[in-house]
Amino acid sequence: MNPWVKLVLCALALCSKLTAAMPPCTATSAECTQWITVGSGPSRILVYRTFPLDVRNEAVRRAVVMVHGAGRDADNYFRHVLAAAFLAGALENTVLLAPRFASNDGRECRDTLGEEELNWPCEGAHTWRSGAFARGSQTVTSYDAADAILLQLANKEVFPQLREIVLAGHSAGGQYVTRYQMSNSIHERLGVPVRYVVSNPSSYAYLDPVRPTPAALPANVAAAPPGYQPPPSKALLPFAEYADARNCATYDDWPYGLNNREGYSARRTLDELKKQLAARPATYLLGELDILPLYGFDTSCPAMAQGATRLARGLAYAKYVNENYKAKHETVIVPACGHSARCMFTSETALPVLFPKEEAPPEVLAPARRAGTRQTGTRPALR
Repeated sequence: MNPWVKLVLCALALCSKLTAAMPPCTATSAECTQWITVGSGPSRILVYRTFPLDVRNEAVRRAVVMVHGAGRDADNYFRHVLAAAFLAGALENTVLLAPRFASNDGRECRDTLGEEELNWPCEGAHTWRSGAFARGSQTVTSYDAADAILLQLANKEVFPQLREIVLAGHSAGGQYVTRYQMSNSIHERLGVPVRYVVSNPSSYAYLDPVRPTPAALPANVAAAPPGYQPPPSKALLPFAEYADARNCATYDDWPYGLNNREGYSARRTLDELKKQLAARPATYLLGELDILPLYGFDTSCPAMAQGATRLARGLAYAKYVNENYKAKHETVIVPACGHSARCMFTSETALPVLFPKEEAPPEVLAPARRAGTRQTGTRPALR
């Protein structure tokens, strides 16, 4: 072989090895961030990520996208998901992302914005957490940003071995995820399965005018705050027509219900939203101790119509969509956790939700069976 050809081939092989061995980026500084264009651009959103989203990586088999809470502290949520992935042994084969939904209204929210960075209202019913239009735009919403992120991850030229995407969010991020789960238009056409993990949101979007009664909660779960006395109710069923609709006229408006929708969700019909919510996988990750009105707890009348605490609201909503709309969503209660994202996502209970074991493909099982090797049907945890 020509020595120059041999040298070039060796150099290419070395570069390949160096690329494959590149460690995940685990800092919350600029080198671990990347801009993603939303829609036709030039507007864009900032994400923290462990691996570049535009460089081919055959080691990545899962993506976990973590949406921050009301503080819009994507850097902290990047740390949370990094900690979870470290405990699960998943840093090397999982790409982790934490997008920032910035807000700068010059009053309550004053995030420093990058060039062409999208930002959203931070107060009111229609914000980044419910798929609202970006400030100054009537075309780009916060859910279009999620579309752009998921489409980028599903690019087989970049992540050819990607087997699933997990979209997770806590508190306000949980609100973002649960409403995006029911309203997005790309779930079925991504080519990669997507799961949605909804952690401790203050409210949900109900599909019809009923709301939970005390009968909706299991007797063995202390879902009420200390000393709480539920209002008197004659309802025997777990869900009934909301009794105080006259005094809470907006209880069934978006984002608490499906009336008067704005932004991304208005692109779908009522039937589409109902079918999509029931058909798509979701896990409600609920803190056993998230029963206090702290950390931005929504005490508005539309939210209080859904239950007295975040735990109560989550338990009731999961029961509601499963029993009334035939969904097959899962509920996971995390012991000894209140309204803390770090406690929730790094718990032994949550790690298998974010980083579950992977079923072995047929081509892996078949040779072992032919050789007479005992197989359990699963591979070691993909973590």
